[in-house]
Amino acid sequence: MADPFPLDDPDERLKRILQRVRRIELLTRGLIKENLGGAYHSRFKGQGIEFDDFREYQPGDDVRFLDWNVTARMNEPFVRKYVEERELNVLLLVDVSGSGDYGSVEDSKRERMAEVAAVFALSAAHNGDKVGLALFSNEVEHYLPPRKGHGQMLRLIRDILNHAALQRGTDLAPALDLALNRISHRALVVVVSDFLTPVAMWRKAMRSLAAKHDVVAVQVLDPAELELPRAGRVTLEDPESGEQFVLNTSSTRVREKYEERLQEMLDEVSHELKKNGVERVTVRMDQDYAPALTAYFRSRRRRKRA
Repeated sequence: MADPFPLDDPDERLKRILQRVRRIELLTRGLIKENLGGAYHSRFKGQGIEFDDFREYQPGDDVRFLDWNVTARMNEPFVRKYVEERELNVLLLVDVSGSGDYGSVEDSKRERMAEVAAVFALSAAHNGDKVGLALFSNEVEHYLPPRKGHGQMLRLIRDILNHAALQRGTDLAPALDLALNRISHRALVVVVSDFLTPVAMWRKAMRSLAAKHDVVAVQVLDPAELELPRAGRVTLEDPESGEQFVLNTSSTRVREKYEERLQEMLDEVSHELKKNGVERVTVRMDQDYAPALTAYFRSRRRRKRA
């Protein structure tokens, strides 16, 4: 794989990387401050010390949590709900395979994935949580154990942007297995990928991981991948395998067949994630990703409070 920042002067190369990191940090910091706050935080309910809300008493509830003032006003027993004050591990699994180098807009998918990962990293830092990183192609190529601090977040973004992948193919299973084996306590695992790989390769690993951890799938897609342009005969190259093939994109049948097969793949991914309780957030390269992430975080907060 070519270096994502092909500059001969190491100092200039580092300068460009740092400029991109600062840009990502400013973009995501504003997003978090204005829209998300700490709403990303996965709330594992328990008898902690942080007050959450009131709810009606249910048989089996600990009577020590009865709130007599609310009970008197409502003429029915109500208990106080709490959330556990537990430090949360956040592990980001980011796809660095060959398909991430593609981009029909200003940024590549790799750069957009770094921005999305930065949202979660900054959110973790804001909440005092630990955040770690695994970069994967068809194997895990880099692992950064969860740690706290702003410096960890900056290193994480630099690692995503500056990592020169060893392999161009994609297999989610090794990264999912790493998350399952390395993180002992329940954690938030964020998988950032285009998921354009056969579901059969990662179905079992995702099922095992989702049974233990809270998993979120962020699918990053480029519009040019979703619909073939009407451009006559074109030579296409698979960015992962290097295989080339010629398509007559002027043919309505060819375009429809392509879109049909792609939609089948996307539907299969969606079905598999939903079956395992994994939430999917779709990020399109031609659209602002803030609304998609904001909608996800807000719906997550509502569900956790229900």
